[in-house]
Parts: sequence; C-alpha cells; structure tokens
Amino acid sequence: MWQFVLRRSLLMIPIFVAVSIIIFSLIHIVPGNPIDNLMGPGMTKAHEQKLVEKYNLDKPVPVQYFLWFKNMLHGDLGRSIIEKRPVTELLIHHLPYSLSLGLTAIALSFGIGVSMGIISAAAKNTVLDHLAMLVALFGVTIPAFWLGLILILVFAVWLTWFPISGSGTLMSLILPAITVGLGGAGLIARVTRVAMLEVASKDFIVMLHAKGLGKKAILLKHILRNALIPVITILGLRIGWVLGGTVTVEIVFGRPGLGQLLVTALFRRDYPVIQGAMLILAMSIMMGTFLADILYAFADPRVRDQHQ
Repeated sequence: MWQFVLRRSLLMIPIFVAVSIIIFSLIHIVPGNPIDNLMGPGMTKAHEQKLVEKYNLDKPVPVQYFLWFKNMLHGDLGRSIIEKRPVTELLIHHLPYSLSLGLTAIALSFGIGVSMGIISAAAKNTVLDHLAMLVALFGVTIPAFWLGLILILVFAVWLTWFPISGSGTLMSLILPAITVGLGGAGLIARVTRVAMLEVASKDFIVMLHAKGLGKKAILLKHILRNALIPVITILGLRIGWVLGGTVTVEIVFGRPGLGQLLVTALFRRDYPVIQGAMLILAMSIMMGTFLADILYAFADPRVRDQHQ
C-alpha cells in the first residue's frame, strides 16, 4: 500500500510543474497589461516603466515564470498589483468561505446521493425508482448558476425563507450548498444504483437470500458495502472539485470566496492574484484525484496489487 501511495505522490510532482506552466502561460498570452489599470491622469511614461520593472513585466515570459516559481517554492506568491497586499494574505482571507461552502456541498452530495441510490435500487423499476432517477438526472444536467437563480427566486424572493446573498450566517450557506451539491448528489445516486444492482445479481447475494438472511441486512451489510467502492472514487473526485465547483455559485450568491477573488482579479488583470487563485484550484483538483486513487486502492486491494 505504501509503495502505491509513494508512486502516486511522486507522479504529482511533474503534473504540478506542468499545471503551473500552463496557468502562467495562459495568463500572459492574453492581450493586455495590468499596469494599464494603475495608470492615472498624472502618470508619466517613466512611472509606467518603473511599475513594469517592479513587477518584472519587462523580462521574457520564461524568466518571469522561473522567478515566480522559485518564489512560490518558498511560499511567496507575490503581491497584488492592484490591492498592494500579499497574494497569500488575500487567499487566506477568501479561502475559508469557499471551503465551508464546498465541504458542506460534499456532505450533502454524499448523504442525498447514496440515500437516493439505495431507495432507487431497492425499488427497482417502480415509480419511486423512476422519480429518484429523474431528480438525479435533473441535478446532473442543470447548470449550477441556473439552479442557483431558481433557488434564489423561489426560496429567497417568493418564500423569503433564506437570504438572497451574503455569508455571515448558517442560513446564507444552505442555498449555495444545495446548488453546488445537487449535481454531485445526482451523479452519486446514479452510480450507487447501478453498482448496487450489479452486486445484487452476484452469486453470493443469491446464496444469502437462499439461507434466509433478511433483505434489510443483505441490502445494507453486503450489497451497499460492496457497491460503495465506485462511489468512494467519485467522492474523492468531488472533493477535488470542492473549490472549482464553487466559483460560479459564489458569484451568483455574492459570497466573498475564492471565486469572487478570481473573477475580480481577472477583470483587473491582477496577474499575481490570478496565478495564486488558479494554482489553489488546480491543486485542489490534483489532491482530489490523488485521494480518489488512494481510497479506491484501499477499498479494493486488487487495484494496488496491480501496481506492486
């Protein structure tokens, strides 16, 4: 097991370097200059040149990347060109809002998704089964920003049960968490149903029925336990998207999270902030994929045995 973990860990190093190059390159390929946003009526060409040199924008892009990557390895992501504050400080301020939203959404996804999958598998080919899968399909297919707007209209504007926006209370977290979590819940529900029906057709399950073991015990102790392996993999991947999936939802609900910070920085062309925020998002996806591999290998020894 430890060899498997070590190999997966070492594999993340070149992936991380490649991702950092892609992020840095994409930002600098886009036309425009962040210094343009700092130029006021009284600013001269000399002032502009001084700012360009201060932020190393006069150097070739590969040199700029090398300097940024070297500083990043020392925990320095630079300073915001617009805010004049360390990027790390900005990320630390905004990240908790995204984490609280993302982790709550993950919990909702797993709880609702597995429950719907169990109900659907237990009531195979019934009205309840079709209804559960219809709700799951709705969650998977509808874009998060549309779902967010619908929830705001119904539960915040018409019924006034929840606030329209904000982040100061638990009530302000519920609608955004449902918006982010429903898509994952739909996917988990469909995977749980398929996996449970596949396990239920195995010979050892038929033998358990023949021995007179109760249906509830068979469903929960034997079918569900074996069916959760692919669900665990999806859960790990969803954890990886815990931050990326909140970007558009934070804009819709006006939460001051990482998504709000990133979008603001994009409009301002604040390179250090964009690079830092995108790097955090990319790292969360990488860690989620890594976690999914580890959980899957832990749940199914055959996977890690193939890599010995």
